[in-house]
Amino acid sequence: MTEDAREIARQLLSRSGYSTVQVDDASSPAPPQRPTAPRPATPAPKVRGRGLLDHPDIVSTVAQFDGVDSMFESLGVTNPLYLEHHGKSGATIRQQGRDMINFGAFNYLGLGNDDRVAEAAKAAIDEYGTSVSASRIVSGQIPLYADFESRIANIYDVDDAVITTSGYLTNAAAVGYLLGKGDLAVCDALVHSSIVSGTEWAGTRRITFRHNDPAALEAILKMSRNSFERALVILESHYSMDGDVALLPQLVDVARKYDCGVMIDEAHAFGVLGEHGHGIRDLYGLPGDAVDVWMGTMSKALGSVGGFLAGSRELIRAFKYSAPGLSMFATAPAPASIAAASAALDVIDAEPERIARLHARARYAFDHAQRLGLRTGLAEGTPILPIIVGDTQKAVLAGVSLLEAGVNVNSITYPSVPLGEERLRLFVSSEHTEQQIDTALTTVASVLDRM
Repeated sequence: MTEDAREIARQLLSRSGYSTVQVDDASSPAPPQRPTAPRPATPAPKVRGRGLLDHPDIVSTVAQFDGVDSMFESLGVTNPLYLEHHGKSGATIRQQGRDMINFGAFNYLGLGNDDRVAEAAKAAIDEYGTSVSASRIVSGQIPLYADFESRIANIYDVDDAVITTSGYLTNAAAVGYLLGKGDLAVCDALVHSSIVSGTEWAGTRRITFRHNDPAALEAILKMSRNSFERALVILESHYSMDGDVALLPQLVDVARKYDCGVMIDEAHAFGVLGEHGHGIRDLYGLPGDAVDVWMGTMSKALGSVGGFLAGSRELIRAFKYSAPGLSMFATAPAPASIAAASAALDVIDAEPERIARLHARARYAFDHAQRLGLRTGLAEGTPILPIIVGDTQKAVLAGVSLLEAGVNVNSITYPSVPLGEERLRLFVSSEHTEQQIDTALTTVASVLDRM
C-alpha cells in the first residue's frame, strides 16, 4: 500500500471508526451552499415501519459496511472481510492466488486438515448419510453420538455429556436454560459474546467482575449474592482475545464460598491446555466436580464443528430432554462432524508429541514477540498471541499490509475488544515452523514500525 493510499485510508477510517466508515469523494470539494431564508418548522408526519428493512440496526449496519467495501475498493487494496480462501486452512492458506503463512485460523493441532479425520467423516457419510434428518429424541439417535459423549464425559471425569450443533448456541442456550428472572450471572469481564447472549435470553441479572481477579469476584458476591435465588459464575478457561488462562482454582473457591454454581467455556482450551490437551482440568489437575458445567467446542483443536456440555447425570439429562436449542427442538449434528471430532480425539490421545509441539511453538512465538518489542497484552505464551496496536485505523491497515506481504493475521477491533485495545491476533498451531513464526512476527514488527 502506498503512503498516499495509507493517508486516504487514515482519513476515511478516522471519521467514525472502522465499523462506521463513510466514504466521500475526497477529490471534490462540497458545492457552496446558497443562503436561504429560514422556514417555520413543521412536525414530520409519523411514518409506520414498513417492515424489517427499516430496523435501525439493519439500516446502520448496511450503511457502515457498504462504506467499508467502498473504501477498500477506492484504495485498490484487499478487503479482508469475508475474504475467500481456496483449499485447506492450515499453517499456510491460499488466498488471492498465492500461498500465505496463516495465523488466522484456530486449527491448533492441524486436525482440521488431517487425512485421518477427513476419512472418518467420509466413512460416516457413507454409513449414515449427510444428516440424520431428525432431532435425537425422535428418530435421530445414532451410535456415534453416545460414543463421543461418553468419551467427553470420561475426559472431564463427570457422569455424562451432550453434543450440539453450534458452539455459540451451546453457551447461549445453556445459560438461557439454567438461569431466569431472580437469578444472577456473574461473568468475567472478558467472556465471549455467546455467554452475554445467553444472559439476555434468560432475562437474568448479569454482573461482570474485573478480568481473572478472584478478589473482585468475591467483592461482588459479598455485596450481591444474597439478593438472588440462584447464582452462576461464568468464565472462559483460555481467553480467546488475550491468550491468558483463568485462575480457576482460586475463582472456584470464591464461587463455592458464596454458594454459586460454576460454568466454564473451554472452546480454546480443549485440545490445547494441559499435558494431554484435555483442557484446564488437565492443566490444574482438578476433579470433575470442581465445575458444574464444562462447555467446549469441536471447531477449534478437534477440527470439526459443534459444541458439547459435560456435567452430572441430572444436569445433562435435563439438557437433553428439556433445554431448547441444545437437543430438544434441534436437528442432531451431522454424523460426519461427530465422526471427525472422534477421530481427532484418537489422534490427540495417540500423539502426545503433537500437544507438546503446540506448547513449544506457542512459547517460541511469545518469546520472539517479546524480543521484537511487540506489545503482547495479557498473553502468557499460549497459542493465542495478541499484538496490541491500540488504534482502530492502524490495526485494520496493518492487517491489510500483512496480507499484501503474504501473512494472514486477523485485525481485531471494537466491539470485539475495548476501544484503545485494538490488536492483531495470531493463532499458533503445532504445524507452524519456527521459520514461519519468525517471518510473520518480523513482518508484523516492520509493518507496525512504518505506521
